[in-house]
Amino acid sequence: MITFFNGIGACSIGIHVLLEEAGADFENRIIDLANREQFSPDYRAANPKGKVPAILRQDGSLVTEFPAIALWIGHTYPEARMLPADFEGQLRVIEIMDYMVSSIHMRGFTFIFAPMKFHPDNPSAQEALRAHGRDQVKIGLDNLSESLGDKDWLLGDFTVAEGALFYMTRWCHQHGIEMPDNIRDHHQRMIARPAVQRALRADGLATPEKSGLAA
Repeated sequence: MITFFNGIGACSIGIHVLLEEAGADFENRIIDLANREQFSPDYRAANPKGKVPAILRQDGSLVTEFPAIALWIGHTYPEARMLPADFEGQLRVIEIMDYMVSSIHMRGFTFIFAPMKFHPDNPSAQEALRAHGRDQVKIGLDNLSESLGDKDWLLGDFTVAEGALFYMTRWCHQHGIEMPDNIRDHHQRMIARPAVQRALRADGLATPEKSGLAA
């Protein structure tokens, strides 16, 4: 069995969804982010980066970073068909996931959620960073909306990239961030999937308000 290091409400819900979609046998190890367990000696011994998500594989090796974990899941569980078989298809999956994680998440949501890390004693600067973050998220979602078009899934077929978009649309729902119509519809399609519902229930996020069912 693999161990999945997960933080409630964090981006790791996207990986949880992919593990459920894959039918993986895993231990869902919750790291208490609110109490900074990610920085505890025990967790740092398992994952020196002190962050989630992370996967401890059956051979004892650790995999970190959302796109890398998602790629591993896609390759390890090919029967789930969440990763194209051809290189070009895989390239496009990595490309769009990296954009979501490195641009929309890191350059957008980071400033919305944690502006105090950059200006701990300056409320007006914090508000400016939140506004900047919201602008970056809007730009990113607009780009994803254009890529999605009228398709059900980002690249046509369901892929591991859907997990990354889902954690972001959950955040949008929770924080009142407007989404383009087709991105909002993508969120609802995700919510309807049994694997997503299992992941939400396991993490205690299955109420309409927490899951986005009312979005």
